[in-house]
This record gives sequence, C-alpha cells and structure tokens, in this order.
Amino acid sequence: MFQEDSAYSDKLKKLEPKEADRRLTVKLQQAVTRFELSERLRVTTLSRLPEEAPWTDAVDPARVASALESFLVEEVPANAPDYDLMAPLGADTIVEFVIQDYGMRSDDGHAGAYLKGYGRMFRVDGRSELWRRPFDLDAVEQGAQHLDPFKVGKEPELFRLAMTALLDKVADMFVKDLTPNNRKGAAPAGNTAPDTVPSAVTPAPPTPPERQLPPGELPDPDA
Repeated sequence: MFQEDSAYSDKLKKLEPKEADRRLTVKLQQAVTRFELSERLRVTTLSRLPEEAPWTDAVDPARVASALESFLVEEVPANAPDYDLMAPLGADTIVEFVIQDYGMRSDDGHAGAYLKGYGRMFRVDGRSELWRRPFDLDAVEQGAQHLDPFKVGKEPELFRLAMTALLDKVADMFVKDLTPNNRKGAAPAGNTAPDTVPSAVTPAPPTPPERQLPPGELPDPDA
C-alpha cells in the first residue's frame, strides 16, 4: 500500500515503504484471517436467507466442517476440499464462498479496505454449476471514509470493522441471488438440497522468507 502511494512518505520518515507494508500486513492479519472472513460471510448470508426450502434443508455446518476436517484450519497452500465427502451427509448441492484476496490500498492519501472473491452453487454429482457471483469491493472506489493506516497499526480492530462492512454488502448480494424467487438459471427450489459449506478458503501464497520482516509497529506520525 505504502509502496503504491507516495502521499505517506513524509509520515513514514526513515521507514522504507516496503517495510511499512510488511508491518501493516502483520497488523491486518492480527485483526482478521481469511478463514474468519469466509466464515462470517457464510454465517451472515445464511442468517439473511428466507426460512424456506432449500435453505431449511441445509446440512449442519458443523457436520460439513467435520467431514472436510476444516475446523479453524487455514492451510497455505490450501488443499481443495473433497466435496464427494458431502454425499453421505445427504447433500447433493454445494454452496461455496471463496475469499481470493483482501487487505488495504490507498489512492492519493485516501486509504480503505478491499475484498475480492466469488460465490457459486454446484452439484456434487458431476460438478455442474448452477450459480456464480464474483465480487470485487473497494472502499476507496466507493468513496468510503478514509481508513488511516497509521491508526490501523495501533488499532487493528478498525480494519476488522471495515471488512465487516464489505462482507455485509457481499452477503446482501448473495441473498438477493439465492432467494428462490429471485434466482435465475438454478434448478427449482424443490429439487435442491444445498449444503452451505464453511467457505472453501484459497489463501494467497506465503511471503518468501527473504521478503519477510519481523512484526513491528508502524511509526507514529505524531511523534
């Protein structure tokens, strides 16, 4: 972020932009993980869907997580879930939410959170896709209030709140698509038994050792 926007050069003082980015990344990862983001998206979306078929027939998320061995696990690189394991649970359709990328960016001194990924619905047998919705939300482009990276360095919770706002917008998009009367191109509601999966997470590759920096604090611009 600091490497792409020179507006912070005076506040960084002697700290190199590359190092500032690494330290900010540490803070963002402390605030929220990719697993937590995908889980919140799943829970929020499911809670807002109407209490009617097929959503009332969804397999319990705990059983899904147990079958996929995905409880609080975020592997890098991630292994693709074996969705054939869902058939014995009575599921014939999967709803998958994937967080591809998230973080902060800045344009001319105006910073904000961003979130990219997609949702899709597909059959377990044959993997035929019934629905797909990509999302690419950028708080900077949306004109949201500036998210000061130096304040985030001191209060990572600010980043979590910003991500929550983006996740809620994605959930609203998904709910609109997945409400039976609104869904186009999907099988009739009475013929589906979707299983809402604890999102198949696809983490980004780990930072190479030579580019890693020890955790640290961002400089205080008021010092």
